[in-house]
Amino acid sequence: MQSAMALSFSQTSFTRPNHVLGSSGSVFSTPRSLRFCGLRREAFGFSTSNQLATRSNRIQFLSRKSFQVSASASSNGNGAPPKSFDYDLIIIGAGVGGHGAALHAVEKGLKTAIIEGDVVGGTCVNRGCVPSKALLAVSGRMRELQNEHHMKSFGLQVSAAGYDRQGVADHANNLATKIRNNLTNSMKAIGVDILTGFGSVLGPQKVKYGKDNIITAKDIIIATGSVPFVPKGIEVDGKTVITSDHALKLESVPEWIAIVGSGYIGLEFSDVYTALGSEVTFIEALDQLMPGFDPEISKLAQRVLINPRKIDYHTGVFASKITPARDGKPVLIELIDAKTKEPKDTLEVDAALIATGRAPFTNGLGLENVNVVTQRGFIPVDERMRVIDGKGTLVPNLYCIGDANGKLMLAHAASAQGISVVEQVSGRDHVLNHLSIPAACFTHPEISMVGLTEPQAKEKGEKEGFKVSVVKTSFKANTKALAENEGEGIAKMIYRPDNGEILGVHIFGLHAADLIHEASNAIALGTRIQDIKLAVHAHPTLSEVLDELFKAAKVESHATTRTVSEKVVV
Repeated sequence: MQSAMALSFSQTSFTRPNHVLGSSGSVFSTPRSLRFCGLRREAFGFSTSNQLATRSNRIQFLSRKSFQVSASASSNGNGAPPKSFDYDLIIIGAGVGGHGAALHAVEKGLKTAIIEGDVVGGTCVNRGCVPSKALLAVSGRMRELQNEHHMKSFGLQVSAAGYDRQGVADHANNLATKIRNNLTNSMKAIGVDILTGFGSVLGPQKVKYGKDNIITAKDIIIATGSVPFVPKGIEVDGKTVITSDHALKLESVPEWIAIVGSGYIGLEFSDVYTALGSEVTFIEALDQLMPGFDPEISKLAQRVLINPRKIDYHTGVFASKITPARDGKPVLIELIDAKTKEPKDTLEVDAALIATGRAPFTNGLGLENVNVVTQRGFIPVDERMRVIDGKGTLVPNLYCIGDANGKLMLAHAASAQGISVVEQVSGRDHVLNHLSIPAACFTHPEISMVGLTEPQAKEKGEKEGFKVSVVKTSFKANTKALAENEGEGIAKMIYRPDNGEILGVHIFGLHAADLIHEASNAIALGTRIQDIKLAVHAHPTLSEVLDELFKAAKVESHATTRTVSEKVVV
């Protein structure tokens, strides 16, 4: 399963309805009519009558699901499912998504097996978000130690900072190994059967893994993740022309590296390479860098993360051909105009990193056995992650989560989808609100976001007839950020002034990736600004950046406020 670094707009055509692929690989959902879900309804103080209504709705959902399953089974004509099962749930793929689903399934009392053809942890743990954070931890410390002015502002004197490349690489590898072992042990400890071998669907509720092993389950989840996407014309040798899989091994630190794609993956690796002494050239297909981010955040991030560093860039161009270094010659990159396809330039560099995103890993899964036809490699699913066959009919008891369905290519999104599926097979209707899922880019400083960008929110407001307001605050006004001499950064919130609904929050600054969750949870739970602005934040902390946003928002007086009963114990 994949990290918060995923697809790039540069040169990839892997798109799905209702989504925009960001230049780094992130996938941004456009507005959709999904119901909010989070805590159980009882947590919101609903009356007994509402609770009874909930139970009634649940019964209707189960009846509806039963009808859909029987109807689909008869129409597919793929044979009758087994009458008894080896497992309640089989998960194909032991990445972050599969792991999250497995743990929740055991909590729900389901006998669970997980099949892994490679190593536990998938892309995120072994070749993605986990080892990349180790490299970024090093780059952050190097950047701070190299900043003489910054250190002097604390009254500190530091001699020239250096690094051991192999030591840095070992740190990343050791972290991946530790987390992989933790995931494996956590599943073994609670009784999840970990089955080794490539898994595929043989038919309704039937799975094959390894050579000849066949098992059955009441429900099946596909969680096979993704692989790096390499556009045509690019020759990857794993040494001088590499993907993120190779880059995370840090086998070398080139003097000059071109990075194709300026989104999450590209930005993070530019942070690593420049901190370790490399010069970087971005190659971006769109007309501006970081096109998937909120435009205001992108503008500030470019001023801080790109312009002062040894980074240049070419925008509005494709890398039509990349040839690895050989016979004493450098890496050759041929650029063409993204619109006219006319030749533009040729670059000679020491290395090239292909950060054009990721493609779903769905080949060989036996999908033809249940009449499923992929869409650009992605497995089609409905809002409940139920797999849809080539005729548009739900496939009984088959679900797909994570990168393989393309809804939101983030590791934590895959885990959330897996948990949502387990809720459903356990008898509780659950629809995940993808607009409440945060994303982060772990540069220095960090970028984070949840919900809609300002242009997306305004477009939605125009279509649906409501006003959109924006409020901002600066890290320069935050005591904790100033104490750290890290006042560079902003936070902005897009919201509806008529009812206080939070539409989106975007942060660029110190620990932005940690700060975003208060906003994402508010969106997930449907908390309105007029309620959350009454919450108390410890002083002095970075959390007050969000507090200032909430308090600065102007919600119309007629908007309702939730009443909270407090019992005071003296």
